[in-house]
Amino acid sequence: MNLEQLRGFVEVARLGHFTRASEHLHLAQPSLSRQISTLERELGAELFHRARGHINLTAAGEALLPRAQRMLAESEAIREEMAELAGLRRGRVRLGAPPTLCISLVAEAISTFHAAHPGVDLHLTESGSRLLVEQLAVGAVDIALITESEGPPPSGFSLARMPLLTEELVVVSAASEPPVSTLPSMSLDHLATLPLIALDETYELRATTDAAFRSAGLEPSHVLEGAEMDAVLRFVERGVGVAVVPAMVLLDRPALRSVRLTHPMMRRTVSLAHRADVTPAVAVAAMRHVIVATAAEVARLDPAITSLID
Repeated sequence: MNLEQLRGFVEVARLGHFTRASEHLHLAQPSLSRQISTLERELGAELFHRARGHINLTAAGEALLPRAQRMLAESEAIREEMAELAGLRRGRVRLGAPPTLCISLVAEAISTFHAAHPGVDLHLTESGSRLLVEQLAVGAVDIALITESEGPPPSGFSLARMPLLTEELVVVSAASEPPVSTLPSMSLDHLATLPLIALDETYELRATTDAAFRSAGLEPSHVLEGAEMDAVLRFVERGVGVAVVPAMVLLDRPALRSVRLTHPMMRRTVSLAHRADVTPAVAVAAMRHVIVATAAEVARLDPAITSLID
């Protein structure tokens, strides 16, 4: 039994005539007759009472008709759903990213993607890179942006990773306040003398900055500790202090100015990751394409950001 046989059966039952049914199906009448005969042999029952000029359903035909109609309707629904997914009129993307990227690269990418594919459901998970790798492992997210300042996070499964860009950690201050340095760059020694707003200790960025101070034998002058990234930037804009942040977070923030940090220069790599053993859905693949294009565009905006995309 196949769908073509069922479609032919339903049309003959609807029209009560083989010739009219074959015309409606754009099928030669002998071919339609063979389809029905084959279906009857497979089912072991006659489906029609064949009389000159008219055709009626048998008891077996009456029993089959509603089931055949449901099967054909379900088949059409599946075909339409697959077409919608392929055309990105529907679908789902579960994206993971650290908070520092959610206010910069991710915001730009999601805005672009949603404008092009408004019917696709988007779900964003904000977390640290190590936790995001775990989310990938259990299938809780489809793709994730991860940051690597001291080597890639560990994984116990096949992780495909595409490096997108590297960005320097820069010192930001309020644009409304006098510059914290007359030079285009600043040393860690100089930074240690400034009122520093420190991120919450759950941020890998905080751990990287603290490690740099310890390695240099310096004690930073914290004016505030424990804030989330968005709050840190707002405090800096209001002149409470300075902060060490990734260069990308300065996108569309005219109330901030930045100075590159040297001696030592600290960088992090942003990569796009997914499970290597899982073929991405159409919508997920489209989101990956948008993220890659957005990362390349962002890298053109600031000399402290370098694209790694060929």
